[in-house]
Amino acid sequence: MDNQQADLSALRIDRSQEQGPPSGRSRFIIRAAFVVSGVALLFFIGYWVVPRVFDSAVEVQLTTTALSSSSQANAVLTASGYVVAQRKAAVASKATGRLEYLGVVEGDKVKKGWVLARLEDTDIKASLDQARANLRLSEADLRDAEQWLARQKTLLEKGVSTQSDYDGAEARYQRVLALIAVAKAIVVGAEVALENTLIRAPFDGTVLTKNADVGEMVAPMAASVSSRSAVVTLADMGSLQVEADVSESNIERITLGQPCEITLDAYPEVRYEASVAKIVPTADRAKATVMVKVAFKSYDARVLPEMSSKVLFLTKTAGALQPATRSMLTVPLSSVATRNGKKVVFVVRNDQAVEVPVSTGADAGALVEITQGLSAGDRVITGLNDRIVDGLRVRVK
Repeated sequence: MDNQQADLSALRIDRSQEQGPPSGRSRFIIRAAFVVSGVALLFFIGYWVVPRVFDSAVEVQLTTTALSSSSQANAVLTASGYVVAQRKAAVASKATGRLEYLGVVEGDKVKKGWVLARLEDTDIKASLDQARANLRLSEADLRDAEQWLARQKTLLEKGVSTQSDYDGAEARYQRVLALIAVAKAIVVGAEVALENTLIRAPFDGTVLTKNADVGEMVAPMAASVSSRSAVVTLADMGSLQVEADVSESNIERITLGQPCEITLDAYPEVRYEASVAKIVPTADRAKATVMVKVAFKSYDARVLPEMSSKVLFLTKTAGALQPATRSMLTVPLSSVATRNGKKVVFVVRNDQAVEVPVSTGADAGALVEITQGLSAGDRVITGLNDRIVDGLRVRVK
């Protein structure tokens, strides 16, 4: 029993140390934490709060001048695409052989039936000569067979010859006729083989690419790396159209014959009048788009296959509008103000609004044409009000 009381008294917790005041090191850590927190708070107030409370700069929003046309006021949809020749062919040879002659280069205009290239034809010509010689031999046998048949017929009528001799003469005559037919067929085959060594233009067009050079092997189905299948690539430059991808959700806005306006990325200042020629009746599952083919009403030599372009699909009422032959430099109407009887816009320089006098032209919906004072790509303040004046301190939103 005494042992148990001794053990229990040993289990008491000594709290004398916890009730004492904190040590000097602890007080130093606490004070340092308060100082750091105070400095951080002052920094936050000085960096974020004070500038926004006492800053007198007016927050503004900028927009970029852009080239556009009056047709954009009637646009219902915009899509991107590429110029594609609807008649295009990789012209190849039906025969296999070494390319002996190539008479065109990239950019050459050719007519249907013109010889573009020729394969080596020495062996084909030899076969043709042999076939023609065999035909002449068979024709010579035909004259002998005709004379023999006529003689046997006369002798049979006089009773000098027998029916068996006459039948043999007639069989010989028919056999020679058959040999002549075979010889003629062989001649035609050799002539076709000789013609197949000539690579002709299948239609009027322009040579886009040259795929083979003189000395290379050409085969209809090039199975090896040392042979070529197509010799040149030809396109009908009169069949150019723009193939644009339109989202499935917007395809209902497109109809056949709908007026359009085409802009080439290479010549953004030129607009081409066009119309919807075909809506391809299938969708691209990967892109969720439908291909729309847009036909030019007229175009010039600057339009080339595979050029990237943008198509502006217009409302049906826009069909009566004159086609836009040039692009206009435009800004939103809210970017132009009238100050002291002059049209002005404001640009931002050194955090200040700077007044720039401009000359305006025609309106294009929510846009206005700038004829003088700005250039394409300039950024101006939009959403002007009476607070925006020359020299005002501003902050871009």
